[in-house]
Amino acid sequence: MIFNDTFKHHGKRKLLVEELKRKLITDLHVLDAIEFIPRHFFMDNAFTEYAYQDKAFPIEAGQTISQPYTVAFQTQLLEIKKGEKVLEIGTGSGYQTSVLCKMGARVFSIERHKVLNSRAQKSAFSPKYAPQTFFGDGFMGLETHAPYDKIIVTCGAPFIPQELVKQLKTYGKMVVPVGSDVQVMKLVYKQNDTDIQVVDHDKFKFVPMLENKVP
Repeated sequence: MIFNDTFKHHGKRKLLVEELKRKLITDLHVLDAIEFIPRHFFMDNAFTEYAYQDKAFPIEAGQTISQPYTVAFQTQLLEIKKGEKVLEIGTGSGYQTSVLCKMGARVFSIERHKVLNSRAQKSAFSPKYAPQTFFGDGFMGLETHAPYDKIIVTCGAPFIPQELVKQLKTYGKMVVPVGSDVQVMKLVYKQNDTDIQVVDHDKFKFVPMLENKVP
């Protein structure tokens, strides 16, 4: 499938970036990635007209493409640096994955829905991006590629998955929304194997992360 990225789309992304700045997204690398990545590539045709509104929209398998502010907020918390190894739990549409790639991260992304995993492997990632995508249980992470500098969880977890904490490098960070109906965004700092610090941030609403369930 061939996608068009027009001057109109570029203009809408610039307006989206200005809106994110007003919402206190200040990391220039995050903002540059949001402005660069064509979000409409990752959405159903029925919603592409609205792709640059700061809203979440449905995708396949009952999942959503996250609100741009949510993508920017989580990514900003992680303070991504070029070359860092990042584990993403929940590939979903692949939009967050592309933002991480644009920022220079080496991305390993796991998805529990086969249809979304297959779509991500065939999606319109730029050839210069090389995310590695996997089908599996996000609660278990990807131990074979651990440890990771950063981990991002893009679904609502009932608790902080300890297996993911184990897969963080010392001084690594993980951002994970925790809660049932509404989630609190938690930033996890791993000082060492026994000293884990957790800082609470704003509340969000995500689709649930289901433990031990791979369709």
